[in-house]
Amino acid sequence: MANATDFNDRMLSLGLARVSEAAAIASANLIGRGDEKAADQAAVNAMRDQLNMLDINGVVVIGEGERDEAPMLYIGEKVGTGTGPAVDIALDPLEGTTLTAKDMPNALTVIAMGPRGSMLHAPDVYMDKLAIGPGFAVDTVTLSMSPSERVAALAKAKGCDAKDITVCVLERPRHEAMIAELRETGAAIRLITDGDVAGVIHCAEAAITGIDMYMGSGGAPEGVLAAAALKCMGGQIYGRLMFRNDDERGRAIKIGITDFDRIYTRDDLVTQDVIFAATGVTDGSVVSGIKREIGFLTTETILMRSKTGSVRRMLYRNPTK
Repeated sequence: MANATDFNDRMLSLGLARVSEAAAIASANLIGRGDEKAADQAAVNAMRDQLNMLDINGVVVIGEGERDEAPMLYIGEKVGTGTGPAVDIALDPLEGTTLTAKDMPNALTVIAMGPRGSMLHAPDVYMDKLAIGPGFAVDTVTLSMSPSERVAALAKAKGCDAKDITVCVLERPRHEAMIAELRETGAAIRLITDGDVAGVIHCAEAAITGIDMYMGSGGAPEGVLAAAALKCMGGQIYGRLMFRNDDERGRAIKIGITDFDRIYTRDDLVTQDVIFAATGVTDGSVVSGIKREIGFLTTETILMRSKTGSVRRMLYRNPTK
């Protein structure tokens, strides 16, 4: 079996960009059409086809769901030609299916790749997440702090007032108390309807996005994808798995997770160097959405390598005929 030294991230990175681009282009005709399932399926089909062209011995560790729930890109599915390095793949063929169906901002196609064993095989449960961008000491903010304490701590570290901090939060009923507490601090809140991978990435580019911190609960698999992005861009993420019932605890036990209270850091979620690609479907703060002109579709992709810390933005003008 190939080992980590065989993982040529430089050579594989452009191939990964093609994978995310293909998924975005496949969903283009379904933007604003109100059909979430069709948009997602188009992205899944295209992403899988492109992955199977890569010379990798790949296994999907974060995917569309368990094998009995997803016919393609399910957790554990083998992808690639079978020759080349053994790699883990974390993906979301269309992060923001609702955003795509409604033509709302920040729908992305997202994929990360690393050597085998490099990414946490997270169960499909909720994760309590907290993220900030690069340039801060470890544990500047922690999950053990209250929301207001996190704002105060980050403001102190930045040398600014609480009112100068902007926090990104998923707009969900379960977050109402947290949002109310954040409001009391004077901090601004950027509420998003979906797409918490993009929400976390925003923290890494605070000067561009205006977002300093992300907090709240969302999918654990998305937490791993977000950690892969921050591994490349810099920044911190903390996550704790959340279980609503014994069935969800059973899912975790099945994949070897026994410490239900563990707080995972970025480097626990992603333990080795990875590459990450995201392509815009609808316009967003991270990348632009798909642009149409007669005979062409143009996409923007952000491609990152944690080994070098490089962030590349690429425009791809693709003929449609």
